Amino acid sequence: MQINITSKQLDMTPTIKEYARGKSEKLTRFYDRIEQIDMKIEKTTHGFIVELISDVEHHDNIVSKSEDDDMHAAIDSCIDKSVRQLTDLKNKLRDNKHNTPAGGQDR
Repeated sequence: MQINITSKQLDMTPTIKEYARGKSEKLTRFYDRIEQIDMKIEKTTHGFIVELISDVEHHDNIVSKSEDDDMHAAIDSCIDKSVRQLTDLKNKLRDNKHNTPAGGQDR
């Protein structure tokens, strides 16, 4: 899995990069078919905007976006949103494989 972390109007220090990478690596615990993760951290006049794009195998990209005054809080919120989307996707795929026939009864 490849993790790309970019910043806009912000100096990317090694500690910020390591924090974001560590949080992003935890996403594979919830869905193991993630091929690539792109995280964009942008500094605005009101705080920070973090956008996380997860490239999932055989599915559309999972995109989450968060805005907060604190950069660490924005990263955590964005990761939480991605976790929710990935677990929903996993449950949806799992339910589609084990559903009952159209009559509603097993035969």
